[in-house]
Amino acid sequence: MDINDLRSIVTVVSLALFLGICWWAYRRSNRGRFDEAAQVPFLSE
Repeated sequence: MDINDLRSIVTVVSLALFLGICWWAYRRSNRGRFDEAAQVPFLSE
């Protein structure tokens, strides 16, 4: 295993992590929680 193999592995793991985060963020079950969190800056104290 040389440095190029390690770089390839890190690239694949990073892509998988990115896609996993995107999938988690756009799931319908999280929509209500994220919509509520998006309104926090506009709420009066």
